[in-house]
Amino acid sequence: MGTPRDSTQAQAEVVVDRLEDEYPDSTISLRYSNRLELLIAVILSAQCTDERVNKETKHLFEKYDGPEDYANADQDELAEDLNSITYYNSKAGYIKSSCKTILEDHDGEVPDTMDELTELSGVGRKTANVVLQHGHDIVEGIVVDTHVQRLSRRLGLTEEEYPERIEEDLMGIVPEESWQEFTHLCIDHGRAVCTAQNPDCGDCVLADVCPSEKGDGEIDLASGDPW
Repeated sequence: MGTPRDSTQAQAEVVVDRLEDEYPDSTISLRYSNRLELLIAVILSAQCTDERVNKETKHLFEKYDGPEDYANADQDELAEDLNSITYYNSKAGYIKSSCKTILEDHDGEVPDTMDELTELSGVGRKTANVVLQHGHDIVEGIVVDTHVQRLSRRLGLTEEEYPERIEEDLMGIVPEESWQEFTHLCIDHGRAVCTAQNPDCGDCVLADVCPSEKGDGEIDLASGDPW
């Protein structure tokens, strides 16, 4: 078991520093060319890999151009265009409804506030944070996806279980200038090393400060289950 730093703030700082060195080019992996495409890609990415979303949006963004096309699309046809995405029927409805709201309430533009974004169908705080950060250059929170949720618990940065509570803890300890980057670093490390089922602790740059490190540790703090 690794030995974490004396405070969660110090722990967060060493996590960011080391992961920055390990993944110097860390950034968002979804592909998009405007704010609406970003919004749609993030809606589609819920419980689906970015790789799969990028494959699907490659043809989607060629077929549909602007909120009018999505709002006026036949929902069954739109769903069929998304049929390799998890929950594609629901997500087609979210996209159609959100684009209708964007047209009717926001003059066809993707809104730039947390409150307005989370009023759109299928948009929670995580999705809104991504759109604000990468679409509007507004950073007012930390995106907590499954990788951030898993790593922040394993590394002893939080004991909270739910994304919004985890975000509150992280915002209090992660340097504000690193809020946006923190998510991408966790995603890269979560994919490459600190996987959900079989993390490679022997090849982890954070093993010596990780209280979940399975060389000597008995518990995966992400799940609370024994290794």
